[in-house]
Amino acid sequence: MVESVDDASVFAIGDVHGCADLLVKLLRKIPADLERDTFVFIGDYVDRGPDPKGVVDVILDLAGRCPRVVCLKGNHEGLFLDYLAGSKESLFLYNGGTPTLDSYGAVFGEPFDLPPDHRAFYDHLVLHHRIGDVMFVHAGFRPGVALADQSEHDLLWIREDFIHIPQEMAPLVVFGHTPSRRPIVYRDKIGIDTGAVYGNKLTCLKLPEREFIKV
Repeated sequence: MVESVDDASVFAIGDVHGCADLLVKLLRKIPADLERDTFVFIGDYVDRGPDPKGVVDVILDLAGRCPRVVCLKGNHEGLFLDYLAGSKESLFLYNGGTPTLDSYGAVFGEPFDLPPDHRAFYDHLVLHHRIGDVMFVHAGFRPGVALADQSEHDLLWIREDFIHIPQEMAPLVVFGHTPSRRPIVYRDKIGIDTGAVYGNKLTCLKLPEREFIKV
């Protein structure tokens, strides 16, 4: 587990969806101490946007310079991994998978190998992560279900059944997956998918201040 350092900051970054140029701009804007602070990427690095491979390259470069980088699995990484395993090919394409294949120089239906560091990146994504009193997850949690009993499908895909219902799993849940023009802010949860791939902003949440940084 990657844990934050006392008195350090946590920077949670919302759904990038292939917008590598925005991610580079956002990272330049974040006032991070790479030796002390923690970055949490909320998932959905691939699909829809122009450069999914470039997004992973940027994150891997950051992880080589910052010892505290946490990368969550999003539903689109789940779809990509299913496609690589030879299943749900049409669902992957329907959800914007073509730019992902293009960025890797791949052709739909033809086998290809990911670069080893990218394969390791996708294989080691985590479903949730906790730092102090904050829980990070891609989509959300099923209310009333213990953490150990949460289904992967809910963690990656749930929306309204999580967002609008108070939860008691942790004082604060930070999530992505559900795009909105502004961050979704409730007492017990903050959503940071602000639709970068749809022409809106890419958002970072700085904790513990609960400040937003956008590009």
